[in-house]
Amino acid sequence: MTVGVGGKTPEQALAGLAKMTAGTTPIGLDEYQSRIAKAQRLMLEQGIAALYLNAGSNLYYFTGVKWSPSERMVGAVLPASGPLAYIAPAFEEGTIRDFREVDGVIHGWQEHESPYRLLLDLFAEMGVAADAVVGLCPSLAFFMFDAIRRLGSDLTFVDASCVINPCRYHKSATELALMQRAKDMTLHVHKAAASILRAGISTTEVAEFIREAHRKVGAPGSTFCIVLFGEASAFPHGVKHAQVLKDGDMVLIDTGCLLHGYQSDITRSYVFGTPSDRQRAMWNLEKDAQLAAFDAARLGEPCQVVDAAARLSLEAAGLGPDYQLPGLPHRTGHGIGLDIHEGPYLVRGDQTPLAEGMCFSNEPMICVPGEFGIRLEDHFYMTATGPRWFTQPSHSIDDPFGLEA
Repeated sequence: MTVGVGGKTPEQALAGLAKMTAGTTPIGLDEYQSRIAKAQRLMLEQGIAALYLNAGSNLYYFTGVKWSPSERMVGAVLPASGPLAYIAPAFEEGTIRDFREVDGVIHGWQEHESPYRLLLDLFAEMGVAADAVVGLCPSLAFFMFDAIRRLGSDLTFVDASCVINPCRYHKSATELALMQRAKDMTLHVHKAAASILRAGISTTEVAEFIREAHRKVGAPGSTFCIVLFGEASAFPHGVKHAQVLKDGDMVLIDTGCLLHGYQSDITRSYVFGTPSDRQRAMWNLEKDAQLAAFDAARLGEPCQVVDAAARLSLEAAGLGPDYQLPGLPHRTGHGIGLDIHEGPYLVRGDQTPLAEGMCFSNEPMICVPGEFGIRLEDHFYMTATGPRWFTQPSHSIDDPFGLEA
């Protein structure tokens, strides 16, 4: 039997968990102000007069306002110099005032009024020239952009990613600490989840346990949870039907949580019972590919080299090539921070140079259709001396959590 898999009741496993959030603090005003100052420096360098930050993670990153995007325009305008200001429905002004960490005048619009006209008027009020270059949030819905340009403005609109990405790509020490704790929390939850497995348990039961376990360690719950058994584990993001665990099944669990807005995202794969020779061989190839990707992450190298290293490792073992199965059907990894998936990406074609403070998942999954899938996912961040794991990779297929290592 795989070490650490089975042997406990859900009650026993939950009793072994404790709150893990002590000593963590959310992003403070000084850091928000530092982010804004960096963005304004980049705007001046690039000749961008102002940015519009739409509801979502970009608005959250610069202001602390956590707001889901909808058909109503909610956001902030950041000029290249001077204080930012907010745009929101008039009836939401009190809530915006409560959420914001960065002060700024809130410009409200009534339901029958055009927030797009208000946005253009606000640019003018801030001294933005009529023919200036303005950056629009990359997550802005097309219908909003279309409504803005139809108003006949002479402004030149550009993708604000050229300012936002250089800020968000490079995590601060505070961000890294929050992400480290969130990942530590999820790894403890993974160990607990493995311990409750038994023949006949359903994927639904395991997912429900994981939500409770995340709450026990101090998170609001799971931000997402994928639990797959047997053949279903060959589908990277799952199938619509629940499965019931049986002896010899490959188990794949991919889950994460939030801590002060920052994400964790860890996948573990192991066998319930005794691994077959084929499962063992594929699991070892998966671990080799993950380590090859990690070793390829060098400062200054383009992100795509990490993906190439993982694929080369798998192709040398006869898998693939490229996205062909059996093999790796998706990119090797993604950036992570306020969003589970954010840039840059470890994928062919991403030429972004690896730099200090960047954070990535490392998950070169092997899918064997009709049999099983194996995904070992841990995350790393770039330091001045190279990559560093947030969580240590799985130890072995027989002892995935290294409990007897």
